[in-house]
Amino acid sequence: MTSKKITLLRYLFCGVCMLLALNLLIDYFADKTEVSSSFSRLSLRKIYKYNGTVLSSTGSSSSNNISSNSSSSNNNINSNNSLASLAASLLPMTNDSSSSTFDNSSKHNQQLELHGNSSGDSLVGNNSKNTTELPLPICQDPVIEESSPFVPNITLESLDVINDQLGLLLEPGGAFKPKDCIARHHVAIVVPFRDRYAHLSIFLRNIHKFLMQQRIAYRIFIIEQTNGKPFNRAALMNIGFLEAMKLFKWDCFIFHDVDLLPLDNRNLYNCPRQPRHMSVAIDKFNYKLPYRTIFGGVSAMTRQHFLAVNGFSNSYFGWGGEDDDMSNRLRNANLFIARYPINIARYTMLKHQKEKANPKRYENLVNGINKSSMDGLNSIKYDIYSYKSYPTFSWFYAELKISEQKS
Repeated sequence: MTSKKITLLRYLFCGVCMLLALNLLIDYFADKTEVSSSFSRLSLRKIYKYNGTVLSSTGSSSSNNISSNSSSSNNNINSNNSLASLAASLLPMTNDSSSSTFDNSSKHNQQLELHGNSSGDSLVGNNSKNTTELPLPICQDPVIEESSPFVPNITLESLDVINDQLGLLLEPGGAFKPKDCIARHHVAIVVPFRDRYAHLSIFLRNIHKFLMQQRIAYRIFIIEQTNGKPFNRAALMNIGFLEAMKLFKWDCFIFHDVDLLPLDNRNLYNCPRQPRHMSVAIDKFNYKLPYRTIFGGVSAMTRQHFLAVNGFSNSYFGWGGEDDDMSNRLRNANLFIARYPINIARYTMLKHQKEKANPKRYENLVNGINKSSMDGLNSIKYDIYSYKSYPTFSWFYAELKISEQKS
């Protein structure tokens, strides 16, 4: 082999090595710029793309979609069949070409305009075919006179399996609306979250099945806090309120711990005239109310109530205190806490290790009312590192830009 060929091979080899090194360098910096969220450990198989239609407008195509989803996993045939039957009972087949009602308010207004057109006249198209469009009625709250237990399924499944099972029944971002009537209640379910992936999977599997029967329009918001600071449940709920309001003008907010599952179908997830403490009777506390002013676990407030008290305090880093602070804020605003009877407002709590308590929670409670006008929605500082619309929930990855306040 001549020296020229040897030199050419050396140059070629050096060129290949440089290209490999450059590729590794690009990958390294690309990884550094990506959001480092613990959700990367969930092994979600795919990011779903939807056209905004919950189910097809014809029964045959809809059933084919559900059956094909059932046949995709032999282990989930029974579960998917039950979900298919649930879809058939909850979602009557109507022509609905609109996308998600919860991404902007204009589509909701269009639905209200449709309801306002009560003439029921036949509309004649260009093809001279008569089609009658009847106005949709307003949804009524379900009336269940007798005990109606809801039995949660606490079998652990990965989130991608849950998304496969429920994706056909929901709109993007974990949103749902009834198809045969116009929802009276538009409810944002806000869940503060960090590091409880097993609980999240079980929660989503059960809460959607529970809520679909209530004839409300709702969406699930998971607000995950980044690492680096103690968990601040109240601040995450403030963030959830603000971010949810950017997507839709919700009239009701339910702040929900991820480890609590309802046990009775009469426990309606809507907002009454007064703030409602919903998790009255929890199995961990022998189905008894721990104390009269408690407002933790699961609570419901209208948009107006939440704004009137300036949201939750941002001062509570670590476990405990923020719900009692909210109870004080409500009382100071001349609002009282409503509750369902103990035999209705029943919950089971998923097992978990006890969180580290906030050592300053009592001190913050003493001074909480005096600074409520300055500590809350108007003082929250945060960055949203990432947002994704999964089939069963909307996920916000938030970094708090606040520190524990000195009293």
